[in-house]
Amino acid sequence: MAHHNKRPKRARRCQLSVPGSSEKMMVKAIGLADIDHVFLDLEDAVAPSAKPGARGLIADALNNLNWGKKVRCVRVNDCATEWCHDDIIEVVTKAGRNLDTIMLTKAKSAHDLTFVDTLLNQLEKKLGLPEGRIGIEVLIEEVEGMMNVEEIAKSTPRLECLVFGMGDYSASQGIDVRHIGGDSAYPGDIWHYARFKMTIAARSNGLDPVDGPFANFRDPDGYRREAERASILGMVGKWAIHPSQVEIAQAVFSPDPKEVVRARQLAKAYAEAVARGEGAVQYEGMMIDAASVRIVQNTIDKADLYGM
Repeated sequence: MAHHNKRPKRARRCQLSVPGSSEKMMVKAIGLADIDHVFLDLEDAVAPSAKPGARGLIADALNNLNWGKKVRCVRVNDCATEWCHDDIIEVVTKAGRNLDTIMLTKAKSAHDLTFVDTLLNQLEKKLGLPEGRIGIEVLIEEVEGMMNVEEIAKSTPRLECLVFGMGDYSASQGIDVRHIGGDSAYPGDIWHYARFKMTIAARSNGLDPVDGPFANFRDPDGYRREAERASILGMVGKWAIHPSQVEIAQAVFSPDPKEVVRARQLAKAYAEAVARGEGAVQYEGMMIDAASVRIVQNTIDKADLYGM
C-alpha cells in the first residue's frame, strides 16, 4: 500500500513488558541498555483499582526518565472496557511528546483500530503534536481478531506492528494449555498456523510481526526455541516478560555478523554485474541474480536498522 514507506522503521527484536503501576520496575527497565522496545502496561499487569493511578505514573516515567533509543510504548485496555479511552487520553495528553506508540489489546476488527486512530487524530490536533506522531501496535489475541487480521492490518497508516498474543488466544479458541510444551499430545508447533497467518498479513501491509510472551522465564531453552520458530517464519521480535529473556530475544532476532558481511558482498557483486550489463554473476561458486539479492536484502535491512 502507498503508506508502507511512510511508517517509521523501529527496532523490535525484544519488547519488554513492564507494569505501569510499578515505578521501581519502570526505573529498572531504563537500565537495560541492550533492548529495543519497552511497553508500559495498563492492561493485565495492573489491577482494575490501580489503572487510573498507573496512567499518571506512566506519564511521569515517559517524561522524566531517560529511555535512550528504546521504543516507548504504552499498552492500553481494549475497546470493550471502560478504561480504553481514558488510558489513551490521559497518557497522550500528559506525555504525548515522549511516546512512540500505543499498543491496543484484544482487537477484534478494523473498527477497533479506527476508534484509536480517530482518538489520536483529535488529541494530536488539540495538543499541537505532529500529525501521525504516535503509532499503533495491536495484539491479535482473539479468534475474531485472527479471522479479521487482514482487514486489521490495512486499517490505518498509523499501524506499525501486529503481535500474536497466544495467552488470551488460547482462552478465546478453547485450547487446552495442558497440552502445550515438550510433552504435548498435539504433534508439531501448536502456534504454527496462527503465527504464519498473522505474519503474512503483517508483511503484506508493511507491518512488523512480533511474537508474544513465553510464560516460564525460568526456561531459557524453551524461550529460545519459541523465538527461533517465530524468527524462521519472518517475525522480527518477541516479547519478554522478565529481563532474563531480553538477551535471548535480542540475539535470536539479530542477523549473524558473518551473514551480514556475506550479504553485503553478494549485493555488491550483483550491483557490479548489473553495471556491466549482466543479469547474473557467479559468487562463491553459485549463480546469483535479482532473486538472490532480494533474499539477502532482508539481512542487510535488519543490519542497517540495528546498527550492525
